[in-house]
Amino acid sequence: MDFSDEDKIRATILFHLRRKKIMGGVHTPFDTLKRGFPSHLGKAADKTAQVLIRKGFLITKPTSYGLQVYLNKEKLKEIEDFIKKVLGYEF
Repeated sequence: MDFSDEDKIRATILFHLRRKKIMGGVHTPFDTLKRGFPSHLGKAADKTAQVLIRKGFLITKPTSYGLQVYLNKEKLKEIEDFIKKVLGYEF
C-alpha cells in the first residue's frame, strides 16, 4: 500500500508525540512539531499539524508563552492504528 507524503508527515508527527507520551497534562510547543523534517517540508508539516488540530487528533492549549499542543487521549487507539498502518510501528 502506498501512502501520500501528507499521510507520512501526519503519521510522523503523531508518532513523535505518542513516543514521548505528549498527552493529558503534558504538552509541547506547536513550533516543535516540524522539528526533524527537512527544511523544505517545514510548511507542509505546519499545514498538516493544523489539519490534525481540526480533526481532533491534537488538542491546543494557549499559554502566555505560545501555543502548546498534545494528543487527544480519546482518539489514542485511532492514532496508534494510523501510525501502525502508515509507518509500521507498534506500541
